[in-house]
Amino acid sequence: MERLEPYLCIAPSLTVLAIFVFYPILRSIYLSLFLTDPLGNPKVFIGLEHYASQLSGTFLQSLLVTIKFVLYTVPVGLVLGLILALLAYQPLKGTRFFQLVFSSPLAVSAATGATIFLMMLNPVSGIVNYVMGLLGIGKVHWLTDPRWALWAVGMVSIWLRLGFNFVLMLSGLQNVPEELYEAALVDGAGPWARTWHITLPMISPTIFFALVVGVIHAFQVFTEIDMMTAGGPSNATSVVVFQIYQEAFRKYEFGAASAQAILLFIVMVFFTYLQFRLGERRVHYQ
Repeated sequence: MERLEPYLCIAPSLTVLAIFVFYPILRSIYLSLFLTDPLGNPKVFIGLEHYASQLSGTFLQSLLVTIKFVLYTVPVGLVLGLILALLAYQPLKGTRFFQLVFSSPLAVSAATGATIFLMMLNPVSGIVNYVMGLLGIGKVHWLTDPRWALWAVGMVSIWLRLGFNFVLMLSGLQNVPEELYEAALVDGAGPWARTWHITLPMISPTIFFALVVGVIHAFQVFTEIDMMTAGGPSNATSVVVFQIYQEAFRKYEFGAASAQAILLFIVMVFFTYLQFRLGERRVHYQ
């Protein structure tokens, strides 16, 4: 009985993982090898044909758009979160209020955020173009111009993730020992030197964690794309997850959608491995 006790303790977790993680992955791999009917039932075994067709078709274009989206949103989101955390961590009156304001996007759902930005970015009545007009800048068709659409959706994603990045960075700053700053002050180090040589190295595990989670989240973006641009204009915002949704629930090609999902999973595992391989060397653990 004692030998079975550890397995009984983890059995509920394993059961949940088996139902909601392992089974869907195995089912997707299975379906990706078949032509399916509109209900998703496998009909004709075709082997790896779905993978071959995706690698020479729209998947690569969607993957390129997704990688652009990751590069647009993740670094900007991390830097903004860090700057706001550094400002809100200062021992000044009213910082609690700003901590509340900066973390408030955490309480906003992706659908709500997309709706808010749809109104703000409206080319006729939106406040963004109105302010740009006051500054003498011409109107921009944010969501219908292929040059700006991905940037516009990226702004929404950055804003929605800003609260999470801010809270994460602030918790990292609160764990930096005050003795280090006091010793640096005694040595005559200025604010920039203290930030560069003490703060950033000490919170580097937090930054690295935020980077890995941010990249994974950016690869999975869907709601903002679906609500704001539906993959347009001219497929400029057609990221991989939206493409999978189109294949599965618009075209009812569940086999092709499963193949795209598996390919996306492999790409995400590769990028996560790359981050641990290259980024973890620069992380300072106490």
